[in-house]
Amino acid sequence: MSNASKQGLDAPRSEASRLDPDIDAFDPQSAGDLVNEYLRIVMIPDPEGAQHLIAPRMHIRFTGGRAMHKPSDCTVFNAGRYAWVKKRIARTDVVAGGTPSETIVYSLGTLHGEWPDGTPFEGNRYVDRYVVSHGLITHMDVWNDSAEWILTPGLAAEANAANAAEAVHAS
Repeated sequence: MSNASKQGLDAPRSEASRLDPDIDAFDPQSAGDLVNEYLRIVMIPDPEGAQHLIAPRMHIRFTGGRAMHKPSDCTVFNAGRYAWVKKRIARTDVVAGGTPSETIVYSLGTLHGEWPDGTPFEGNRYVDRYVVSHGLITHMDVWNDSAEWILTPGLAAEANAANAAEAVHAS
């Protein structure tokens, strides 16, 4: 039994499953598309518009271990940390072996935007981990470089220079 099932996170879908036997036909490979659509909507930002993609008891573990439960919690937090922020998705990985009841998806890329003082930034790495159950996101874990960049402002410039040098070397 998955952790999501143990915690009753997919209970609302279980009821739906009795009413609609096709609900268990969710293709785990489509979980990546679901996550990308979720990110597209929340980056507008339209956290309420993303509600139909999440489980009623979604669990979010945001940067710094902050517990949240809905996309609007993330939007409120980000409004205090950034003037604005968006994601550039480099790739979305669906972990092999997923099932309709539990599929793990990773979204990797960079953040770009402006700090509250208007200073622009880009190249801020992020990794998000999602658990998708029966076509709904039940868990989201978020990691990024923002705290390090805030604590050590010159670190962003160093990281961007290193990334640029790496790109030149790779070509």
